[in-house]
Amino acid sequence: MTTHAAEVLSGDRFEFGKNWQRFLKVLDEDRVRLSSQALARMLGVTDLSGKTFLDVGSGSGLSSLAAHRLGARVTSFDFDPESVACTAELRRRDGDPGSWEVQEGSVLDTAYLQRLGCFDVVYSWGVLHHTGRMWDALANVAPLVADGGSLFIAIYNDQGAQSHRWRRIKRTYNALPRGVKTLYGVGVMALRDLRFLAGDLLRLRPQAYVKRWTGYAAAGQRGMSRLHDWIDWVGGYPFEVAKPEEIFRFFSERGFDLVEMRTCAGGMGCNEFVFRKRPQAD
Repeated sequence: MTTHAAEVLSGDRFEFGKNWQRFLKVLDEDRVRLSSQALARMLGVTDLSGKTFLDVGSGSGLSSLAAHRLGARVTSFDFDPESVACTAELRRRDGDPGSWEVQEGSVLDTAYLQRLGCFDVVYSWGVLHHTGRMWDALANVAPLVADGGSLFIAIYNDQGAQSHRWRRIKRTYNALPRGVKTLYGVGVMALRDLRFLAGDLLRLRPQAYVKRWTGYAAAGQRGMSRLHDWIDWVGGYPFEVAKPEEIFRFFSERGFDLVEMRTCAGGMGCNEFVFRKRPQAD
């Protein structure tokens, strides 16, 4: 039994890959376009032609596909075999390009990472806080960035007591029998969502609630689906968090400058960071 399978069986890991397999059924070109636009916007570029791009924890493969469409030479890897399969499926749909490689690997495996080399862009959106060793994972991605290159990461925001509450919810989800998990996840998020519905109705703006669903992919969500993000959020375990200043300080001490940041305004979700690695003096 693989390490991944053992962690899933013990209730210590969410099956991200299974959720991404369901997401691929609704993935269309509009979502790919939105993902490409979001990636380019945060990196401050119009394309990635001539650049190498490493997707650490590729998940569905959507961000890898977006980077490839922007012209990058892409290497994708994930710890979850089914996420690897999802990424490979998107590569297949895109014509099996030779400039896109898909592998199975762990960001905690330093020997594996050393074999990869360095990249112009290292990307890991909402992944490193699911390793069970977030700070080790953050340290491990730093050497993968070439001098002058970019590191784009997204890490769950530390909400204090709320974050502890969500950790308990996520742990409970993963300990439940398989047939009950989805029902539990939808129930948890639906109760939370009722507050949004009530607020929009009180403001006499029911269309605003409808747009939360119909416009989700375009509203800064990298082409994602709201329902699949719900399950990913409730089930996403292991679960660690960090304050924005902790991430800034961590990478500043490792030779990186912050060039772009997008926070979730102290709420639930991820803070996004783009760092540039300072060239080393000769």
